[in-house]
Amino acid sequence: MNKFTGVDYFNTDSLLSSEELLIRDTIRDFVSDEIIPIIEKYNREGQFPMQLIPKMAELGLFGTTLPQQYGCAELNNVAYGLIMQELERGDSGIRSFVSVQSALVMYPIYTFGSDEQKNKWLPLLAKGEKIGCFGLTEPDFGSNPGGMITKAEKVKDGYLLNGAKMWITNGTIADIAVVWAKLDGVVRGFLVEKGTIGFTAPEMKGKHSLRASVTSELIFDNVLIPEENILPQTSGLKNALMCLNQARYGIAWGVVGSMMACYDSALNYAKTRIQFDKPIASFQMIQEKLVYILTEITKAQLMNIQLGRLKDSGKLKFTQVSMAKRNNCEKALEIARMSREILGANGILDEYPVMRHAANLESVKTYEGTHEMHTLIIGEDITGISAFE
Repeated sequence: MNKFTGVDYFNTDSLLSSEELLIRDTIRDFVSDEIIPIIEKYNREGQFPMQLIPKMAELGLFGTTLPQQYGCAELNNVAYGLIMQELERGDSGIRSFVSVQSALVMYPIYTFGSDEQKNKWLPLLAKGEKIGCFGLTEPDFGSNPGGMITKAEKVKDGYLLNGAKMWITNGTIADIAVVWAKLDGVVRGFLVEKGTIGFTAPEMKGKHSLRASVTSELIFDNVLIPEENILPQTSGLKNALMCLNQARYGIAWGVVGSMMACYDSALNYAKTRIQFDKPIASFQMIQEKLVYILTEITKAQLMNIQLGRLKDSGKLKFTQVSMAKRNNCEKALEIARMSREILGANGILDEYPVMRHAANLESVKTYEGTHEMHTLIIGEDITGISAFE
């Protein structure tokens, strides 16, 4: 296998600091050495490679932008984005694991939690000694999370939780779940610990996508949550959406890794596949596909770097994250399909990563806000008119 050297037609590396490049290259080597050699097996078997968790923790991949006092790396958002990009070059499911742990579990605990909650959970999550999940989506409420029916009721010893969540990454293997429920009609965040009576997290089977990722239901049947497990700074759906914005940012970067993996595979194949006595890379229609793919990768790279710089400067708008997530996911899936066309029948074999990325991207395009929802989010921003009302 040829060593992956990256895809960078516009010398975007020149826009990165030496520290950002070092972090990117370290994770790139980790993915090449530890993930790519095993991922097809785990994808085929529908399992998550649990042995990677301590290795990723050692590299500081959990909660990377959070303060060092909690055992986190305290990197900037561009470095975090580059980490997501390289992980997804390996597999969307691996990036999803890290993204959920960081953006959807550690971020809300850090942002909305008490000092006691932060001091207890963040170091354990950073070390990978505890795994988290995020429970917002419900069986009947995906794009409209405000319609949730999961409810919390104040009782003598804390809060009684009833309801269900769906499509929860890491749910079955999680030690702690950040769960959103309505308390007196107001959406609040709760920490639900594994083993709590009435709380179950069955794994969802039969997936054709994200097979190397654990996807679960969360079921709450009169689950008693102690008083100290409510996230005290949460008050309204906007807090849950802040977490989703963190995850969407990571996705916008991550899918560029999938793009690069597909392009690299298609380019190498096209240069070595002989038809009509010459490599198929010599044909105009193949070259047109490769040029289109490379152009879209380049546009996404430039968008992401500016997105990260805006985030680090505190000037980022959530609608800009929506644009990057919307565009990059759509183009990544299109690139995976075009790369499969270049590989022909061989493209469906797991000897090549393209079909796995294509299947994964079908989910990535949909989760954390569908293409249509992000379109309407941006549409409202530029017109001042909500299409939801």
